Formats: sequence, C-alpha cells, structure tokens
Amino acid sequence: MPEQGSARFRHLPLSTKGPLPCALKGTVLLNHPFFNKGSAFTKEERHDFGLHGLLPQSIQTLEQQVQRSYEQYSRQPDDLAKNTFLTSMKEQNEVLYFKLLHDHLGEMFSVVYTPTEGDAIQNYSRVFRRPEGIFLNIHDIDRVHHDLSLWGEPEDVDYIVVTDGEEILGIGDQGCGGILISVAKLALTTICAGIHPNRVLPVVLDCGTDNEELLNDPLYLGLREKRVRGGKYDKLVDTFVTAARELYPKAYIHFEDFGLHNARRILEKYRPKIPCFNDDVQGTGCVTLAAIMAGLHVTKQKLKDLRMVIFGAGTAGVGIADQVRDAIVTEYGISTKDAAKNIWLIDKPGLLTTGVDNLSDAQKVFAKPKDDWKDKETDLLGVINEVKPNVLIGTSTVPKSFTEKIVRAMASHVDRPIILPLSNPTRLHEAVPSDLLKWTEGKALVATGSPFKPVKGPWGKNGKEVETEVAECNNSVVFPGIGLGSVLSRAKRVTDKMLLQAAQGVAELGPALKDDTAPLLPGVDVVREVSVRVARKVIQAAIEEGVATEDGIPTEEKELEEWIREQMWEPVYRPLKYVEKEGASREAKGEMRVVGSVERRSKASN
Repeated sequence: MPEQGSARFRHLPLSTKGPLPCALKGTVLLNHPFFNKGSAFTKEERHDFGLHGLLPQSIQTLEQQVQRSYEQYSRQPDDLAKNTFLTSMKEQNEVLYFKLLHDHLGEMFSVVYTPTEGDAIQNYSRVFRRPEGIFLNIHDIDRVHHDLSLWGEPEDVDYIVVTDGEEILGIGDQGCGGILISVAKLALTTICAGIHPNRVLPVVLDCGTDNEELLNDPLYLGLREKRVRGGKYDKLVDTFVTAARELYPKAYIHFEDFGLHNARRILEKYRPKIPCFNDDVQGTGCVTLAAIMAGLHVTKQKLKDLRMVIFGAGTAGVGIADQVRDAIVTEYGISTKDAAKNIWLIDKPGLLTTGVDNLSDAQKVFAKPKDDWKDKETDLLGVINEVKPNVLIGTSTVPKSFTEKIVRAMASHVDRPIILPLSNPTRLHEAVPSDLLKWTEGKALVATGSPFKPVKGPWGKNGKEVETEVAECNNSVVFPGIGLGSVLSRAKRVTDKMLLQAAQGVAELGPALKDDTAPLLPGVDVVREVSVRVARKVIQAAIEEGVATEDGIPTEEKELEEWIREQMWEPVYRPLKYVEKEGASREAKGEMRVVGSVERRSKASN
C-alpha cells in the first residue's frame, strides 16, 4: 500500500506514517505481533535490534510473505482449519495477517467472519490454544473494575467490543465462546476502517449458558451453570460500562450479539449517555436503510415516499423499522408517530395492530389501530394488497415466504419494487434473487442477507439477456466507518443524524446509482474507501450536533478525508526506529494490551 496524504497531519497521535519507535530487541521483538516483521526486517533493522542469528539470511518483502502465507492458507483442509491458521498468524504478525486479509478479502471474509467464525465459536472450548481478550465473570462483579484497569492507561483504548454470548451469529447461546465474536468484529474494524489493532479490547461477560450441549461438555471453559438474569445481570452490565468509561474515557463501546430481551434495552439505557452502538440493532438498520435509499434513488423517489412492509418483527426487523423511522424524523422534522405511519410490521399473528397481545414496547410504536383493519386480511398478501408498499423486507427466517403470488401482487402496484430478503443463513431466505427477478421481469431492486451470484434473464430491450448483480446487505460496509468517525471525532454520543449520514454515505457509493443492473450497495472489495466516506459524514454530523470533542477537525471535505486517512492503520511495515526504554511510549515498549504493564489503584482492593 503506497503512502497517501501529506505531512501536515503527521503530528496527530494516531498518525500512521513515518518511522515507528520501538524499544524492543532480539527474541522479544520477534515475539511481539505488533512489531514483528519476520523475514522482512531490513539489514539495518537486523543490526539495530540485535536480530542477527535469529533469522534466515534472505530478506523478503511483505508481498513475498503474503504469497507464502496464501499458499499455506490454501493447503488447509477446510474452512475451520483456515480460520485457525489465520488466528495463529494474527498472534505472530499482525501486519502480515491484515495484509493477507486485505489482498484476499473477498475470498477470506466468510472464513474470518460468518459462517466459519460461527463454527470456531461453537468449537471454542475444543480448539482453544491461548486466550485473547477479557473474561468478566458475573460472580466476580467486584473485580470488574480491577480486571479492566490492567489493560492500559486512559489514552490507550479507542474501541471496545463486548458480548454476553447469548445470541451469536444466528447459532444462539455460545457462552464464553462469544469472546471470539468480539475478536472477529475488532478484526473487521481494522481491515475495513483502519482502527488501530493495538488500541482495541475484546470483552465477554460470562453469565453462564442455557446451551445444554455446552453445559454437558466436560471441556467447556465457561461458567457451567444456567444463565444468570435479572438484577445481578444488569449490575454486571452497568459495572462494566461504568468501569470502561472511567478507565478509558475516550473509548467507543460496541455491543454485540446480546440476547433478544437485552440488546435493545441495554442500548436504550446507555445511548443517551455514552458513545455506544449495537450492530445487531443499528448496524443492520443502517445498511438496510442504505439499500433502501439507493433503491429509492434509482426509482427517483425520496424517503418521504416510503411505504415499507417488514415481514418478521424481531430484533432485526424492529431495528430496521426504528432506523428508517428515525431517518425520516431527522430528514423531515416530523414526529416519531407520523414517521411510523407508513411502516407496517408483520409477525406470527399477522399484521401488528393494537389488538395483538404481548407486543414489546418497541413493536407497539408501529402497531396499527385495530379498528382500521377490521374485516381486512392481515397476512402478508392481504397487507401488500391493502397498503401497496414500494419496499418489502424479510427478517422472518421463514424460507420461501415471499411467494410468486405475493411478489407479483407487489409488482402490480409499483414499477420497481425494492425487495430485501435478509434472513440468514441462505436456506432461510424469504426468496432467492433469481425468482424475484423472474417474477418481476427484472424490475425488482434486490439486496440480500447473504452473497448470491449474478442473475441473468431476458429483461433487456426486445428481450435481450441482461445480467443483474445482487447486493449483499453486509453490516461491514457501515459499522466500521461509524466506529472510525466516532473514535476520531471523540464523539460524546452516537446520534440519529450520525447514523442517517452513515447510511447516506454508503448509499451514495452504491453502484446501482450509475447502472440499475449493478448492486444497490458497494461490496467489501472497496470497503476502506466506503469507511472513509462514512467516517467523514459521521464526523460532519457529530460536529453539527455538537457532540464532537476532538480539536482541530478540518471542515473542508477533501481535507477532512485526508485527516481521516492519515489516522487509519494500514497493514504495511513501517521502518522501525530504536529508542531507549527510559522515556519511551507504552506503544514503543510493546506494552499496549499487555496485562501487568500498568499499575492502577484497584477499586476491588480498596
């Protein structure tokens, strides 16, 4: 990767250009994943850092190392073995790990994240080699502050991902194995948005597990008991959040894969107070909103023209509804109640109305007056015929529920229906793109929750065959950029406008805006550029909202993007400059994320 930008931002603490101070030598240096270059240490570095005799004589480039590593990766027998191989590489040489991912992201994304990371999490206690991250025990709440305090000084941490392991990647309760989802999400923030890998913390809150298979597994590493809930659970979460904010006051907290009953209420409790984010609620909502905005642009409509039906009113479905509603409120200055009028939610009982029992508070916002639907059909087909939506979203996990009859009914009311079957995995999709395009004569604008191959059909002029590429609603094109913008601006909170602008930033880069047979959303192959755009728009919104606290943020767009790029970590070998340990920074001494390298006054010992 060539250097970008000028020297005017090299003074920034997170600047990633120029020599890297290092106070380590010899074997200690080779064993440090942040500094290690392996066979790529230069002749001068081998001399200055006492590496002669510790390495083979040949000096290689990072590109040669990537070639060797890719050959080793390709020889692994299956995807889980490939995942394990990459984990081992990350523990030895972070630059090489991220460079390998960068060069082969399209191929390796499913190995370092879903679905293979789900397999690794399920097998965590069986493939365990060494721990990574922080394990906080619900029965040791008094130790939370102390255990967190050991990981660094107040300025050392930018980004924290925390999970309780209850609802992992669609595979459910995985207990302490959930630490790997925190690790994986942080790896994505680095490769997709340049979050510095030595300034992050993965955390799992071990509250037990309701997974009987884990409870009966003698090798299971977590608490071997049913999940603790209620007041003690809330106390653990609050103790963690309070301690994290006190110890690392600039850190952004990312909640990940919490259970259905906890994800939203935890987010709603802390969102008004601290810079935090829940990818399952807000990330899914943002990337879906981006796909909708891109689709509306193709159809020459605005958000105010939206008529949206969501089939599946769980966490994801309601999260999307919330995000779209909040975007309409922010964009047009109308009330929440009015913004929700053109959003209809359907679940097992049919359309959610005020006559449906046991609705959650989040669902009640979108419930329609029962009298308005008296003597009307409230199943999916009936609702589509009644409200004539231009957007249909599936988060139901009911396979093939978007039938030909339903899709044709929708297409009879609108010229270019926007249809997003988002349920994962692929076998649970409400419909596949080939059917949706066939049933609408190629007019549907489609994005899915999993990757699909392009679809060919006779939808061109005079029946000419046309190939349509289908976008994947992948959260990774939005959540890393939101985090980057929040970290760099040191935002006090993550506001609705920041999220709206993030979605807008993704939508602006949708290939379909130039070619309606192209995907609605950009792919992971250009994700770093997408993250720059998202971060820029998030920062601009944070400034406008008065929540940005960082000094000296440029106001001109191009200059701001240059300022952002200067602070994005890149997988390149920077020249190492030897410095004496006395007076060296914690980073130079290799102490970032090293427990035992700091001494703080522990609340637990007071």
